Amino acid sequence: MSKRYPQELKERAVRMVLECEKDYETRYGAVKAVANKLDIGIESLRVWVKNADGQALGKTPSVPTVDPARVKELEREVRELRRANDILKAAASFFARELDPPLR
Repeated sequence: MSKRYPQELKERAVRMVLECEKDYETRYGAVKAVANKLDIGIESLRVWVKNADGQALGKTPSVPTVDPARVKELEREVRELRRANDILKAAASFFARELDPPLR
């Protein structure tokens, strides 16, 4: 994967967006204007600005944090729900047979 834009250009473009975003209704409008001025892809610049926001907040860009305890809890809940779903399916088929007995 080749680096199309130098790091200095990325930093300058992000600074420009952050400085002029108050002049636009949305951040996307500022991104679009700066991208057109610097002949940069709009989506590329939007991602750079998003990553810069994440780094400013002390997060690494585009890396979600995972809480192992929460994952374990959700896996347990999924197992319980699947078990309950299987029980309900079995009960539904049992009562369907009771209501519609085979003809002899």
